[in-house]
Amino acid sequence: MQQGVRDMGQVSGVESNDSYTVVIFRGSTAKPLRFSFPRKFVRKILILAAIVLAADILVISHYVVRTGEVWELSAFRSEALSARQQTAAFSTAVDDLKKRLTSMKEVNQRLRVMLGIEMPKTGDQLNGRGGEETPLPEGSTVNSPDKLIRGGAVLQPASAVDGLIELNTSKSTDLDEQELVAAVRDGIVWLAKEADVQEQTLQELALAAEQKSSRWAATPSIWPVKGWVTSGFGPRVSPFTEKPAWHDGLDIGAAANAPVQAPAQGRVTSVGFDSKLGNVVKLDHGFGIETLYGHLAKALVKEGQRVKRGDVVGLVGSSGLATGPHLHYMVKVNGQTFDPSKYILD
Repeated sequence: MQQGVRDMGQVSGVESNDSYTVVIFRGSTAKPLRFSFPRKFVRKILILAAIVLAADILVISHYVVRTGEVWELSAFRSEALSARQQTAAFSTAVDDLKKRLTSMKEVNQRLRVMLGIEMPKTGDQLNGRGGEETPLPEGSTVNSPDKLIRGGAVLQPASAVDGLIELNTSKSTDLDEQELVAAVRDGIVWLAKEADVQEQTLQELALAAEQKSSRWAATPSIWPVKGWVTSGFGPRVSPFTEKPAWHDGLDIGAAANAPVQAPAQGRVTSVGFDSKLGNVVKLDHGFGIETLYGHLAKALVKEGQRVKRGDVVGLVGSSGLATGPHLHYMVKVNGQTFDPSKYILD
């Protein structure tokens, strides 16, 4: 009786020599259920279950490892893409800084000329145009315009920028990471050196500006009229004879009766008419600097009058030998004509 009570409601294994018997007791009155399994079959089932379990463990482990590797690779790719984008953006920023430094260098050079730290070279005359026509010097040739000035802004090809090492970001996708990083590193080195040079130049200019404030006030530095440079300083093909000729100033196209401003303080030395230049006004700024304004529709100053930078001296016209309304602007230093664009900062 005690044995029957102990075995009720549970599963018991009864082992024989050739098989395992499982007896399930369902109560004191119900007939128990018996299941017999050969030993070999049970062993095979257990071995198969162990193999399946081991295979499941290996598959799950492999899946976990591979999933981790995929996540890590995806993270690496994302970081590499982000780093490349940042490098390209940095390369663009370095390029922009280079252009700004180069522009600063050009302005510094003009300031050096204006403040008398470094006088312009006569060979620089070939870079500009303007003035009254004279026969072209022997051996000179007429070059096509390489820049356009509009509204006081100079647009010139990138090849004319001195000392600029371009980092062509539009082709950055064709560079591998090492080449791109090397280009950025070279750009930073260039920026560091150029910044030191320009810092020293600015210190020199600051000192010179303090010592020569009166000369600065008398030095032309603004556009006498806003417009387009229709003919520059230097050799050109004459619009009248269609032959090579020399122009000693800038022809600035503008609307008729547009105001012409004095580019610096000075004194009116001449107001008159010239058969070629039409109505002319001449200013003496001191320090050997003179300016001339030709083809005016009307002069608004009188001889001997003092003017300041920005004062209106006349109106744009087409008097004299001209094809249309424009201003002929000429700059002389110690009696020699120079490219007026070198005396324009804005």
